[in-house]
Amino acid sequence: MKVFKRGMLLLSVLAALPAFAQVSVTVEANKPGAVINKNVYGQFAEHLGSGIYGGLWVGPASKIPNTRGWRNDVVGALKDLHVPLVRWPGGCFADEYHWKDGIGPRNKRPVKVNTNWGGVEESNAVGTHEFFDLVEMLGADAYVNGNLGTGSAQETSEWIEYMTSDSKSTLAEMRRKNGHPKPFKVAYFAVGNEAWGCGGNMKPEYYADLYKQYNTFMKAPREVRPKIIASGGNDHDTRWTDVLSRELKGRTDGISFHYYTLPTGNWKVKGAATGFDESQWMSTLERTLRMEKFIQDNVAILDKNDPDKKIGFYVDEWGTWYDVEKGTNAGFLFQQNTLRDAVVAAMNFNIFHGHAERVRMTNIGQMVNVLQAMIITDKDKMLLTPTYHAYKMYVPFQDATSLPVNVANDTPYTFGSSSIPGISASAARGKDGKLYVALVNTNPRQATDVTLNVTGQNVSSVQGQVLTADAMDAHNTFQQTQAVKPAPFSARAADGKLTVRVPAKAVVVVSVAG
Repeated sequence: MKVFKRGMLLLSVLAALPAFAQVSVTVEANKPGAVINKNVYGQFAEHLGSGIYGGLWVGPASKIPNTRGWRNDVVGALKDLHVPLVRWPGGCFADEYHWKDGIGPRNKRPVKVNTNWGGVEESNAVGTHEFFDLVEMLGADAYVNGNLGTGSAQETSEWIEYMTSDSKSTLAEMRRKNGHPKPFKVAYFAVGNEAWGCGGNMKPEYYADLYKQYNTFMKAPREVRPKIIASGGNDHDTRWTDVLSRELKGRTDGISFHYYTLPTGNWKVKGAATGFDESQWMSTLERTLRMEKFIQDNVAILDKNDPDKKIGFYVDEWGTWYDVEKGTNAGFLFQQNTLRDAVVAAMNFNIFHGHAERVRMTNIGQMVNVLQAMIITDKDKMLLTPTYHAYKMYVPFQDATSLPVNVANDTPYTFGSSSIPGISASAARGKDGKLYVALVNTNPRQATDVTLNVTGQNVSSVQGQVLTADAMDAHNTFQQTQAVKPAPFSARAADGKLTVRVPAKAVVVVSVAG
């Protein structure tokens, strides 16, 4: 695999640039918008394949260095991403998960079968206490997904009490006996998952009634009560958002939404993670851009039914989904992760930033070894994926204030009969006071020159990182763990104008100096 040499990525663009109408990106720094909630960069860890067992959890007795069973190398890498939030235990797994199976001595917990993912044995070694160990190590908030499908309102009510009560109730005392004297901090709790599908094949009206029943009996003290999330729709179906935002007004903090990007759009033959041609580069990017319209349509409904904007729109499952790697268990959803995935991630970040007022959380599927993972492991080995690097480059956007961005004279990227914007961009004022700009060049063959303007401010230079490579499917392996990684990127103004050359198929994040 060929990759850019580091020296080629030390880009300082000066005056010798082509004399034609360039793409112009203007940041309206004097018009601050909504804060980009840090939870837009949330993660998802489901009991699926080696997403938890082996990838994250190895157990206290493992020879792989760990802290209370969680891998030190993986936890350390995730901490570098400033992971704000982790969703657990599913996914489809959540609606068959009974929380009492996952407490008490691990050697006495019941062994079940994971009927959703691979039909493998589920030891229940990772349960409530282990999960909160993980999020506490990460410094993240906990998003617990409750069991609506095979559970009950009583079971959910008791789990909430077990996690949050500081009383002397039997359940609170049971938590103390199991090793956690103080209540757990549960930031979010979802009532079921994908109720339209694996969570019960329900209609939204029926789910809304069940939600109200469950919600009625979640009696955590007000000061520690989690924000409650309703399980919403997917793709272009807005009925769930419409029904739930009307029926659950005042009872829910957010409505979830799921959308995965498939190169082919065909769930039976999704497309390969590597070895693809430019037609599938284009189809993947074209399909991921549908996220914009999905969000717009759902937000329009929320604005009608919830004009006070109390209900958030939570994209709590998203990412790329390809055919599994050959020779792996089809139920484990393991796929390689390439530069294309990093570009997809960055394009979605830019979309989410543009809807920061309503999109207050997203959770990519998934954190380790599953679908569009941050990290891939093999026994004691670990590597960081291109998607991991995209997340790390965008860390300054967590809790930053979004700023309007106008792109003019854009040169569309065209392949065959398909055409998409050539440049995707977003900007924000970070918590550190700096102005950050993100640029994505969707064209895999051609660099693009971009003139950067900031209203009310002279731009003297930019400095940050770029992520790119020679091949569309460039990826890291255990033989070449550093094949795709960010490199320094900088540019200086010439004659009062700052122009940056964004390489083909690249993600660039820079801070702007006046």
